[in-house]
Amino acid sequence: MSAEDLEKYETEMELQLYREYRDIVRQFSYVVETERRFYLANHVEMHVRNTDGEVFFEVEMRDAWVWDMYRPARFVKNVRVMTFKDVNVEELDKPDITLP
Repeated sequence: MSAEDLEKYETEMELQLYREYRDIVRQFSYVVETERRFYLANHVEMHVRNTDGEVFFEVEMRDAWVWDMYRPARFVKNVRVMTFKDVNVEELDKPDITLP
C-alpha cells in the first residue's frame, strides 16, 4: 500500500466517522473531550482525585460513543477515563423540534 493509498483510506474513514457522528449526535446528552479522545454520552460523572499531592480526573460515562476511526465498535456501554490533563464536559442542547 502506497502512502497515497493510505492517506486516501484515512480520509475516507474520517469522512465515514463524521457522517456517523452527524447521524447519532442527537441521541446523546453530553460531549466529553479529553486529550486523547472525543466522546458522546448520556450519563457523565467526573471526579477530581488527589493522591500524594497529584491531582487527576476520573471520568465515568455510560451509553457512550467514541470518536476513533480505528476502533471497530464505537458504541460502548461503560467508559472510565483517568487523566492528568484537562477534561471538557458539555451538555448538548436538545431542541424540541427536529427539522428534516
